[in-house]
Amino acid sequence: MILGAVMSEPKTPVPTPAGDTYKGWVFKWTNYIKGYQRRWFVLSNGLLSYYRDGPHVSRHINLATATITVDDACNFVISNGGAQTYHLKASCEVERQRWITALELAKAKAARMQAESGGGSQNSEVQSALRTLGSKVEDLSTCNDLISKHGSALQRSLSELDSLRLTGEAGDKIRQVTERATLFRITSNAMINVGVPRLPCVGSGSQQAIAEGLQAERDQRVRLEETLEQLAKQHNHLERAFRGASQSNATADNKSASGPGKGEGSDEDDDNEFFDAMEEAPEFITVPADPHFHKRSSSNISGFNSEMCPDDQSLNEEPLAMNQESPSQELVPLKKRRTRISDKPNYSLNLWSIMKNCIGKELSKIPMPVNFNEPISMLQRLSEDLEYHELLDKASKCQSSLEQMCYVAAFSVSSYSTTVHRTGKPFNPLLGETYELDRRRESGYRSLCEQVSHHPPAAAHHVISDRGWTLRQEITVASKFRGKYLSIMPLGTIHAIFEKGNNHYTWKKVTTTVHNIIVGKLWIDQSGEIDVVNHTTGDRCHLKFAPYSYFSRDVARKVTGVVMDKDGKAHYVLSGTWDEKMEFSRVMQSSLGGENGTEGKQKTVYQTLKAREVWRRNPLPEGADTMYYFTSLALTLNEYEEGISPTDSRRRPDQRLMEEGRWDEGNSEKQRLEEKQRIVRREREREAASQRTASQSEEGAPHDSHLALWFDRCEDQITGEQVHIYKGGYWEAKDRGIWEGCPDIY
Repeated sequence: MILGAVMSEPKTPVPTPAGDTYKGWVFKWTNYIKGYQRRWFVLSNGLLSYYRDGPHVSRHINLATATITVDDACNFVISNGGAQTYHLKASCEVERQRWITALELAKAKAARMQAESGGGSQNSEVQSALRTLGSKVEDLSTCNDLISKHGSALQRSLSELDSLRLTGEAGDKIRQVTERATLFRITSNAMINVGVPRLPCVGSGSQQAIAEGLQAERDQRVRLEETLEQLAKQHNHLERAFRGASQSNATADNKSASGPGKGEGSDEDDDNEFFDAMEEAPEFITVPADPHFHKRSSSNISGFNSEMCPDDQSLNEEPLAMNQESPSQELVPLKKRRTRISDKPNYSLNLWSIMKNCIGKELSKIPMPVNFNEPISMLQRLSEDLEYHELLDKASKCQSSLEQMCYVAAFSVSSYSTTVHRTGKPFNPLLGETYELDRRRESGYRSLCEQVSHHPPAAAHHVISDRGWTLRQEITVASKFRGKYLSIMPLGTIHAIFEKGNNHYTWKKVTTTVHNIIVGKLWIDQSGEIDVVNHTTGDRCHLKFAPYSYFSRDVARKVTGVVMDKDGKAHYVLSGTWDEKMEFSRVMQSSLGGENGTEGKQKTVYQTLKAREVWRRNPLPEGADTMYYFTSLALTLNEYEEGISPTDSRRRPDQRLMEEGRWDEGNSEKQRLEEKQRIVRREREREAASQRTASQSEEGAPHDSHLALWFDRCEDQITGEQVHIYKGGYWEAKDRGIWEGCPDIY
């Protein structure tokens, strides 16, 4: 088995077994600067290869003689006992276990193949020796025939001489020679007669005995290897069970916090020595629990009190309604939505010439050409939160509020999956601009957004679904350009209300950071913490978005969370990434583990059942890289529809021109609209200054929110914040086709 390095980017995101083939993404430790890097590993036909730099293998590890050890929940090590050691990390414990099982089986198979190859070589040598020996015996038999023939001729010649009746010394010599010739012939015949009968014995009996002995050794080796495979499986199962108790050992935590040793083999930057950097330790640890744990009495783990987490569902049943059919698949859309827009033009622009004088300013106050935009507005981006509305559809059908919390938490994470490649800036909405997303006949919901304030920019959003839920939010975006990166801080609270059970959930958004603004390729990261709170039951889910770090050994874009009831008892653990998927694991028992080496705090150890997927990102449409990396939903957001409001974002001319690839005309229109908005704003400020009242002024500054048509400003009964809540009337106005009071913003 060979561990090689080749570059290729297969698109399969998870390990996939197919007979003797096993492949998937695994993180490989490189050095203390780059940390763990994602590599595509393929285990096929006794060969383990990972793809990185091209089609040529640069390093090898003979897996038949290598050792495979497990570091912690996700890490494992492959070493050949020499200078080459590979530290690998799977994305989760389940994936690591799959790889360990596949590697152990492949290792046993490789050892078996090597043994059979060695046995065949030995058998071949024996056969060759037997053939050589047989050939020599045949040569001896031929020599025997020749000796007999020539000996007989010599004997006759001597007999003829003896018949001459020579006397004296000559006769004695002849008789002496005759006797010696006869003795030589007898000796030669005896020697041949001893050797020739051994040929059948050597060619058949002994050869068969040797072959049978070799076969017996091979059979014994196969039985031992099969036993080894079973022991490897049992070892992994016992190891997982043992880890639950061993986590309480502080020395184990200190050991797991240390990086790979200096003596390891690395295929990247081997000549450089780096020092490790401290990384944030996880707040909790999850270990697999016995599925039949509830049948045993509760016990004390590692000296700490532990509690069973009761639940009225059977452990053998799905705790969440994962197999429910999405309601969006039950209805046939009345309109075929578009699947493409014009390709993005390849225009070059000097970003530094625009941004160098804007450091420290708010992004909304920086005049930007459309070159840095994407052809949708912030209102439409806000509507993209509904990309995975089916999570709320499923949540509305849950019997348990804790199950419902899992879906709501997954929904809060899913809204970030559309941002991973979206480095373009949405258009800043004009004051009074609206956007409707009417998918009632297709997906059961209607969505309305309105820009209710310009400085600070604020958008109110309201969604009503026929499937038993309402979503509302008001988001104010604060942004700062820091030179190397751009920070976007959404302010405001998101509300999800379910008719069934009257559960009312709230949460806030995390910070979005756009890196490499000046130099390098733009990339986006999400970081921060979210608390999803059920104000009806007191349930809570704390989600943590881990910021990307060059020194981190963890999975990039990782999100973890714990669902707890009002008493603080954990029921579910959520884990995954905000750009790919989220999984949940049901908590069976919790206990306190070892100390955190950085803060001295004890981590909680959750024993959980097997993780199940609750959400997965939809694949991007074909050609998305030329269409601003829009999702299938985003491609339809700016598609023109009849009967929409005069203030709808679809009617915005600069945005439409950009979508059609006419960027120069789009820039001219953008400047015209912004200047028109400034003139209207100055006129409004003059009117407010001459007729100032308490309701029209706040700390001496005019407020734009009085222009909101479809939302009223009031105090939120849950959070106590001053927010805009939908007052109704929009959809009725659309049905009548009467848009009285809509401002002329375009």
